[in-house]
Amino acid sequence: MSAWVSVTKAILPYVSDIISVAVPVFTRRKGNTEESQIQILQQQVTELQGASLQNAGDIKALAEQLSAALPMLEREVQAVDAKLARAGLLCGVSIGVAVLALVVSFVSLLSK
Repeated sequence: MSAWVSVTKAILPYVSDIISVAVPVFTRRKGNTEESQIQILQQQVTELQGASLQNAGDIKALAEQLSAALPMLEREVQAVDAKLARAGLLCGVSIGVAVLALVVSFVSLLSK
């Protein structure tokens, strides 16, 4: 569970950047002449190129953080697996002791 928290903390600073890039904030068409519409289209293309470059940079930063977080996640998974194996062993031992206690109690009841 703590592994997901660390991944969330790594990604959280970039969420607002991703949303701001994803929201269409391009220049609106306000011109009626063909020349003004061409200028508006050129400006929109320029804005779109800038947004895509920023998006590529954000994706690269997220990929770097994710590649740094994966080894930590793998270590956490191994630690949890070790704890689970230890808990299983302790359960087996406790069941064995409980069965032994039952056998001893039945033997002591039958011997009276």
